[in-house]
Amino acid sequence: MLRVTRYKEKIMDAHIQVKNLNAYYGKQLALKDINIEIPKNQITVIMGPSGCGKTTLLKTFNRFFELTENTQLTGEVLVDGENIYNKDIDVTEVRKIVGLLAQRPSPLPMSIYDNVAYGMHIHHMRKNREEYKDGVKHYLEIAGLWEEVQNRLNEPATSLSIGQQQRLCLARGLAVEPEIILGDEPTSALDPISSQHIESRLLDLKKQYTTIIVTHTLRQAKRLADYVIFMYLGELIEAGPAKEVFSNPKHERTKQYLEGLF
Repeated sequence: MLRVTRYKEKIMDAHIQVKNLNAYYGKQLALKDINIEIPKNQITVIMGPSGCGKTTLLKTFNRFFELTENTQLTGEVLVDGENIYNKDIDVTEVRKIVGLLAQRPSPLPMSIYDNVAYGMHIHHMRKNREEYKDGVKHYLEIAGLWEEVQNRLNEPATSLSIGQQQRLCLARGLAVEPEIILGDEPTSALDPISSQHIESRLLDLKKQYTTIIVTHTLRQAKRLADYVIFMYLGELIEAGPAKEVFSNPKHERTKQYLEGLF
């Protein structure tokens, strides 16, 4: 068992609290006794080497973990103080509150306009056609895409470049008014310019949303993070404010990772 560095101070405004969390794929233990608080309206970056449980942890926050067959989870994940794994919780509502931006963009097989409007229709979030139009424009503007697509809203979403598709997926996710944005290496499939677009949007959005990003790129973590979680072999090794972790890591494994030794 690795020695885990735990910061003693409680986060006063924690949006997500994870308590005694263990996750299994079949008999394989993927997450080992995770306890962490994630601050509200900041960007939290989960980092660590490949296969250390970063994405698994992220997927427990919106109950995507249970979509994989033969999985089991024990412990609690609290959002705004409520355990999202309680039996009486509406999973659809959880996934509305906690949106996911995946590694590769996955636009719906419909027009650019309908991709953004779809979630609003499903949740009956607008009263009439004009309100839907205004909503689509609003979220495309937030995603930094409106100027590029305003004259081609009826074209298939697949006609967009991959970088534009990822910003469209961001707009689609924001349109259902989540509280939390999850990003599972959301720029890993993008070119540098498209990656910069997504990063700038995430930095702008942290005033209104709690954002949690998994990244394998240390430079990206340093650009984005307000708070850092470092994982290794399914365990939470170190967590704390980004400036502290990057400048003065407490755990030897964290130091080695930051120095590029593994």
